[in-house]
Amino acid sequence: MKLSKIVIAAAVVAAGASSLSTSAIAQAKEQFFPLLSYRTGPYAPNGTPWANGKQDYIKLINARDGGINGVKLTFEECETGYATDRGVECYERLKSRPGVSLFDPQSTGITFALTEKAPADKVPLMTLGYGLSVSQDGMAFKWNFPFMGSYWTGADILIQHIGKNLGGMDKLKGKKIALVYHDSPFGKEPIPLLQERSKMHGFELQMLPVTAPGVEQKATWLQVRQSRPDYVLLWGWGVMNSTALKEAQATGYPRDKMYGVWWAGAEPDVRDVGEGAKGYNALALNGSGQQPKVIQDILKHVHDKGQGTGPKDEVGSVLYTRGVIIQMLSIEAVRRAQERFGKGKVMTGEQVRWGLENLALDQKKLDAMGFGGVMRPLSTSCADHMGSTWARVQTWDGKKWNIGADWYQADEQILKPMVKAGSEKYMSDKKLTRRDAADCQS
Repeated sequence: MKLSKIVIAAAVVAAGASSLSTSAIAQAKEQFFPLLSYRTGPYAPNGTPWANGKQDYIKLINARDGGINGVKLTFEECETGYATDRGVECYERLKSRPGVSLFDPQSTGITFALTEKAPADKVPLMTLGYGLSVSQDGMAFKWNFPFMGSYWTGADILIQHIGKNLGGMDKLKGKKIALVYHDSPFGKEPIPLLQERSKMHGFELQMLPVTAPGVEQKATWLQVRQSRPDYVLLWGWGVMNSTALKEAQATGYPRDKMYGVWWAGAEPDVRDVGEGAKGYNALALNGSGQQPKVIQDILKHVHDKGQGTGPKDEVGSVLYTRGVIIQMLSIEAVRRAQERFGKGKVMTGEQVRWGLENLALDQKKLDAMGFGGVMRPLSTSCADHMGSTWARVQTWDGKKWNIGADWYQADEQILKPMVKAGSEKYMSDKKLTRRDAADCQS
């Protein structure tokens, strides 16, 4: 398998020395999207549909719309294997490409490593549903955009949901909740929020780290069997999720008492477990299926033309659709930047950063773009780089996911002070200052 692919404008076909000037001119008219991915290793079953969705949406915009106001979109994929050092290597290799727009690191660990690099390079980082929870504070993190939710918002929503099912948040007192988590920056990220909720409501928090990639969990689930928590929160990724569900089944832990983050709630997580995972719950950050118009457009303009990335029956799956959303938001940030800095022009990383900070996607606009039923409205600002915290809880019935009707939002009364305190500490440690009103216009 090739680890790197590039799509280039059809006009650039010549080879040899005579084509160099032509290529330079063509590149200057192209908006470039570096795509960090992992199609190899233990996380490939989850990383691949995510990457495929991003590619296919770029292809859709080129095929259906002719790019963004006439600017063709190009991309190059770089394989990270979910390893931080390889992710940094990909970033360093691709950050200086002409027309580079932004990076979606596709890993919390890689995001941590790139957060200090991005301001110097003036390239924004989009981390939809992952990354640094405190980076929601745009006054402190100018170049980070954790769209649609963080691990703090996800953990908060799960505690809210459990409390609601118990008949009120007061019913959490005396309960025991175990966090089975990927022993990495990703898995550790929700811990401060859960600790805060534990203090508020009086439930016991048990933390059970799992060594990556998570194929060996027998000792962890022996602890679960011994301690008998009332609920288990699963903060897993890739093979860790299906392994956890199999171990829960083997030890007799009820799957309907298990709640996963939105990275533990896709088809690869439950498919191999089947009926054994029946009753398992997970957060749903986005809708899925082939019914939405945007998915139908991808099938029509990309896959039916033989240009699709990956299998056709994967189109519309949970992680594929999340990849589509990520790429749509990236492209809309470029489009928004063009509205200010010049339609039909290639945007710089700085200009795209402004676009990310000034998105206004209401329901009417989402419907017009074909994203009705796929996601909730999202609006960003200088202070708020997340734009939305909505999520639902879905349940696996043994064959498919069934999404609950209730939408939840993270409790800002809890989140805001934590985000503010975390961002202030970060700035103090790094000797940084908060942005002012003038900088918000830049």
